[in-house]
Amino acid sequence: MIEAGDRVLLIGNSRAYYVTAGEGMLSTDLGMIPLSDLIGREGGDQVVTHLGTGFSVRIPRPTDFFVHAKRSGAPMHPKDIGSVIAYTGMNKKDHVLDAGTGSGVAAIFFGSIAETVTTYEQRPEFAKLAEKNIKDAALDNVTVVAADMLTATGTYDVINLDMQITPEHVRHAATLLKPGGYLACYTPFLEHLFLVLDTAKDLFSEVVTHELIEREMTRTDRGTRPSTRVCHTGYITIARR
Repeated sequence: MIEAGDRVLLIGNSRAYYVTAGEGMLSTDLGMIPLSDLIGREGGDQVVTHLGTGFSVRIPRPTDFFVHAKRSGAPMHPKDIGSVIAYTGMNKKDHVLDAGTGSGVAAIFFGSIAETVTTYEQRPEFAKLAEKNIKDAALDNVTVVAADMLTATGTYDVINLDMQITPEHVRHAATLLKPGGYLACYTPFLEHLFLVLDTAKDLFSEVVTHELIEREMTRTDRGTRPSTRVCHTGYITIARR
């Protein structure tokens, strides 16, 4: 049930409106909706504008935060995050360390799966934004730390690095992982990939790299074909301790 302060999506007129239940008013070309009307509602309910147009209430999922949450930079794409989850076998028993929080999108995905997530972000302004986005996602098992992950202590089942990775970060990650745990390193350029590979090969029992490619299909009256959008995003290296 929706409470004051909860993030909500209102779907109507082929658009999605990302709002906060409580004070204020959503103004659309189809009429206005008092945001207080959302309190006490559930996903799938309908709210009606003052002009009589209905909007469907939707509870946001991690994919919605990727689209609608305020960003501090370019986050990992859902397919990249999904590769981390799939290749590490991330699950509800895992304690995850995430570094390079950015706007917190990956941490939101991980927090919806793992038992706990501790995410490190060196830039205080990015860490503050990530905290807000994670709060909007109603995740109380995700902790944002405004520091370099080189200061991290403890032991983890999975570590994800999406940042300017140095050999020191890879070596420190190896000391934090439980035996059998996984390190995932997202690198946009081959030079960064080579750095990760050269450092990880003597520290981990398994090291595998995948190029991350996805092609969206476009269907029109003329026919169906792959989209012309860029399909490559980067490389992910999975290393097992």
